[in-house]
Amino acid sequence: MLTHANRKSIVNRRFPPARGAVALGSTPIRHIVNWLGLLALSVLLIGCGGGGGGGSSAPSSQNTVAPTTTPLIQTQPTESELNAASRFASRASFGMNYDQIRALSIKGHDTWLQEQFALPIEYHDEMVADLIERTEDGEFDEATEPDPDVLPFVFRRYVWWHRAFTADDVLRQRIAFALSEIFVVSEVGGLGDTERALPNFYDVLLARSFGNYRSLLRAVTLHPSMGFYLSHVNNSKADPDNNIYPDENFARENMQLFSIGLYEMNPDGSYKYDTLGDPIPAYTDDDIREFAKVFTGLSWGGENARFGRKWANYVVPMEMFDEYHEQGTKKLLNGFEIPAGQTGMEDIEDAIDNIFNHANVGPFIGRQLIQRLVTSNPSPQYVRRVAEAFADNGLGVRGDMKTVIRAVLLDPEATTDPGTYAQFGKLREPILRIVSIGRQFHIQNTSEYFFHGGYWIQNQLRQHPLSSPSVFNFFLPSHMPNGEIAEANLVAPEFQITTNPAVIGISNLTQHLIWADNIGGVQSPPFGEMSVNLHEYSVLATDVQGLLDRLDMVLTYGTLSEATRNAIGATLVTIADPMERAKWAIYLVLISPDFAVML
Repeated sequence: MLTHANRKSIVNRRFPPARGAVALGSTPIRHIVNWLGLLALSVLLIGCGGGGGGGSSAPSSQNTVAPTTTPLIQTQPTESELNAASRFASRASFGMNYDQIRALSIKGHDTWLQEQFALPIEYHDEMVADLIERTEDGEFDEATEPDPDVLPFVFRRYVWWHRAFTADDVLRQRIAFALSEIFVVSEVGGLGDTERALPNFYDVLLARSFGNYRSLLRAVTLHPSMGFYLSHVNNSKADPDNNIYPDENFARENMQLFSIGLYEMNPDGSYKYDTLGDPIPAYTDDDIREFAKVFTGLSWGGENARFGRKWANYVVPMEMFDEYHEQGTKKLLNGFEIPAGQTGMEDIEDAIDNIFNHANVGPFIGRQLIQRLVTSNPSPQYVRRVAEAFADNGLGVRGDMKTVIRAVLLDPEATTDPGTYAQFGKLREPILRIVSIGRQFHIQNTSEYFFHGGYWIQNQLRQHPLSSPSVFNFFLPSHMPNGEIAEANLVAPEFQITTNPAVIGISNLTQHLIWADNIGGVQSPPFGEMSVNLHEYSVLATDVQGLLDRLDMVLTYGTLSEATRNAIGATLVTIADPMERAKWAIYLVLISPDFAVML
């Protein structure tokens, strides 16, 4: 089966530094993004007329209705506690408003995690299915004119934004998004033409975010969306007479991207080297061929299931058809051999066990989760501690995701003052910058759901959930931008999609989200208007420094630089209207390099 991912992934391999290469540099990530600050400053000067106007270049709306908020807890946390809670929230959620940050600082991070682990799952696919049924019943006729067939295919996008803005299980939603950038499937290449393939796959990530990594590997292996995307659905045993051989696509990427990586690792994530100073491969081409034999015989499941069927069922796991499964022994990793005479599913269970128990999985997956949530360049000690948590949750259980998540988010390196580690920090992903605005600034709507297709956002940012251009995500974990970052032997994955047009696009989108009366773009029922509610910030705007203090805590957790603060403050004092002053303050902090980089 031809898919966009049907190419040898060796071309995407980054050969690691030879033994003795320069260690992690001391160049702070924020120092590398000065060019972002220059672009932001140019926007500031254009938007404010060089600092001499009242911000009339942006559309205005009143946003005067006070948002409904949870009553404030009376205990008063310290400034450092609030900043620590805000920093934690930026990693463990899609963003929190001031009251939520304050409550978190009082409750404590560990207690909050335990509460999040216990919350019910807010799935995506069941909402998509409900919306499709309501469409078929004619409820959305006005919204679907003139093409009633279009809407069901974008419901998955609407539902992602609705959950991102409103879900209570914010930790699970955040972890699932991180996992979606590791276990990549995408609308690019055919799945975008289906209604439920992608949200159903996303539900697999949601359901297993707090489970066991082995269960996650198994569910991903058997999911029809992955079967289509990496072409192991209808993957038949060898028939040399007809030039048919097992497809190797999934077998390769399952090891390279989902579990063990390219090279043998130490527990701290560093590579192991042979006597010639070359890194030791974690697997060989022979290993790929042997695993490819394992993943034969799978086809679409459900009613009237049969091997080779063209009609796809994306909402039930693939089924095994043993007559199409490659029989015989299979020699896998670390000398393990699957015996002959087993069923296809027995072979798959053994193969998953073989991969899951490989020593690389803990440091490989642990490092990627650290990169997605906390920092691009974790120390070897940080990676080791997370890998140890993966290896044993304290009760002898390997792969416990709750323990791994706690290790990532509560590690001393994650909770210590970021100034302690010169290479600490990461560039915020564009999509996370945008969704956090809704979470942090009381997004409100006039309809049942927060519907937003996200196409304009995707065009501006070059990123949208489940829309990666390839199985390698939007950016590689090992991406090194040319210049100081590469010279310091640091990585900065998100820079791979950070271009000048993308930076300008973020600025434009941010302005739209703050000033527009309707950020959804659709106004026919049941799609109501959406906008942020900035009333509390307009009240604070009478005191410029107090306003900046609040924004510094909520958005940059006390790391807003003096230079940025002074530049923004000089602009704000020229704006008399409190709401306009609040909007410009929020906008300018959001497009600053201080916000662009998570510390």
